[in-house]
Amino acid sequence: MPSPSSWPTDYARARADFLAAAEAAGAALRSFQLPGHRGPDGGPLCADTAYLGPATPAKLLVAVSGTHGIEGFCGSACQTRVLLEEGQARAGGRDTGVLLLHALNPYGFAYLRRVNEDNVDVNRNFVDHDDPPHNDAYDRVHPALVQGDGADFPVRETTARALALRDRLGPAVFQEAVTRGQYRHPDGLFYGGFAPAWSHRTLRRVVAEHIAGVPHIAYVDLHTGLGERALGEPIFRGGRDAGAHDRARAWYGPALTASERGTSSSTPIVGNTATAVADGLRGHEELTAITLEFGTLPGPEVLLALCADNWLHLHHHPATAVRNPAKDLIRAAFAPDDDAWRRAVLQRAREVFGQAFKGLADSDSQAA
Repeated sequence: MPSPSSWPTDYARARADFLAAAEAAGAALRSFQLPGHRGPDGGPLCADTAYLGPATPAKLLVAVSGTHGIEGFCGSACQTRVLLEEGQARAGGRDTGVLLLHALNPYGFAYLRRVNEDNVDVNRNFVDHDDPPHNDAYDRVHPALVQGDGADFPVRETTARALALRDRLGPAVFQEAVTRGQYRHPDGLFYGGFAPAWSHRTLRRVVAEHIAGVPHIAYVDLHTGLGERALGEPIFRGGRDAGAHDRARAWYGPALTASERGTSSSTPIVGNTATAVADGLRGHEELTAITLEFGTLPGPEVLLALCADNWLHLHHHPATAVRNPAKDLIRAAFAPDDDAWRRAVLQRAREVFGQAFKGLADSDSQAA
């Protein structure tokens, strides 16, 4: 079994490891190639699916990595090491399938960005783009976060302005203003885009072809960068039936949080991937969706890394930006080179996937 220190350090290696482990496990594989773009090494950029289980499952665990690009190093490891190489994907019953979606945002994964090829935050893109949910509060913070035309990123100035705004607005209001999602500033942070992104369309297709119609669905979107370091916070994201939150609480226990209830390290956001799953269902399915969030650094340091990376790509070509030493900031914020953190992540992933399988197994008795 590979040690945490053997985690791949680039997208191409992560993808190769995932595909090899999926093939060895006997999974059915499918690839969706991002058109018009190649990786830093010239290779293709793909979102890949691996499916294990019966042709028509009654229950389905879905695990997604790389919605936020660079966060895919963690998500990919959870999929590859825990579910495939360790065999936890076989933990469900005969009527249970496992669908792994690897690198939903392959461009961000390959170029060490949280956003996609158009600076779009994929996890804010699942909205009605004819009538987007404008975040007026972001207009107030945008100038402080996106600044500097010089040769170097203005670390001190950005830090000072962001902290001054946080102190003036209050931490929770400031966090929601920044992270909720915004649709007016294409050069800004947490930009939700003006149309469905390629990753958006790809996920909709996967939902229609592989998820819709399955009676019981456990959905886990793997993320990093928010909350207590390596904690693995399960954040409730749906479904839409009246019992969804209580069901998720029964599955994941008191650790479950909810942004809308003020119990999460995440303030409310719009347009996340669970929205696409819920939208694509046929009406009779039971969806239990969470984000599994692994903390890394304190919030101000994570925000500074996002600002620095945004500045880097506004002023440099992607091929040179990906090799810039400034990328160390965003790596530390979303893909730490820390074996203790990695071991904790893998252990927590085992626990949460186990809870999801048990919840699915219990769904028969709950339905009865």
